[in-house]
Amino acid sequence: MNLRDLRYLVALADTHHFGRAAERCNVTQPTLSAQLKKLEDFLGVTLVERQPRNVALTDVGARIVARARRVLQDSDDIVTIARSSRDPLAGTLKVAFIPTLGPYLLPLVTAQLRKRLPKLQLMLYEYQTGPLLEHLRAGDIDLGILALGVDTEGLETRALADEPFTLAMPSSHALSKKTSIRADDLAGETLLLLEDGHCLRDQALDVCSRVPVHEAEDFRATSLETLRQMVAAGHGITLLPELATRGPFANARNLAIRPFAKPVPVRTLGGVWRRSSTRSTAIDSVCDTLSAVLAARD
Repeated sequence: MNLRDLRYLVALADTHHFGRAAERCNVTQPTLSAQLKKLEDFLGVTLVERQPRNVALTDVGARIVARARRVLQDSDDIVTIARSSRDPLAGTLKVAFIPTLGPYLLPLVTAQLRKRLPKLQLMLYEYQTGPLLEHLRAGDIDLGILALGVDTEGLETRALADEPFTLAMPSSHALSKKTSIRADDLAGETLLLLEDGHCLRDQALDVCSRVPVHEAEDFRATSLETLRQMVAAGHGITLLPELATRGPFANARNLAIRPFAKPVPVRTLGGVWRRSSTRSTAIDSVCDTLSAVLAARD
């Protein structure tokens, strides 16, 4: 048994397909299949149920995969420790953003990250909050950037900045004549929201929880850009994070953006990582940069 065989097994568990697992591991399908059969022979148990159109782990296979993931993470950490001891701000750092933040924050911070951390290669990912935390705990990513207030038990967190919410409405809407919006102004309005799984949906509902607004039951957006276009088309109003109203997003046609009056509703942006991470120096430096850029945006 060796690490290579465990990587083959984990790849098969992730893809449920011998061909795709082999492609991920950069080997031929017969090679991967033969090595997994040798692993089964060595362990004396069946790890995989081989069916014509389906590949599934046996019960013992699933238990071994869970342990294999930890073994592989530990082995990767050994390599990381060795490399980071030479230069903790070099190498690769895997960073994931939630979809309601990444497209709007990354254009602001990319240049500064390259300037401040020229030897650090960032591999960027995008996940909704739940999957992001799952990938983080599994060791697939090193750092998550999200809106805090979710369950991060067992993880380290760091607040980076508070981001205000704004109200987006059709430019012909009566509220567009106001310079700022109070929560009570939303009474009786039709509120468009993202689909389940986006933390922004829950945050918007929380902001409007004390006001009798009507959620559009026949519509759930998959992205902020879909939401923006539906509002511009006159189907309702929505809450947008302030970063999503800047730069190229500031002048959408038929759309009016207004700030909230004090107390302004906000979401707290933050970084989250494993307590056992060996990349704490690099993580701190990335978070320092993000925090500085967010503080300077005003």
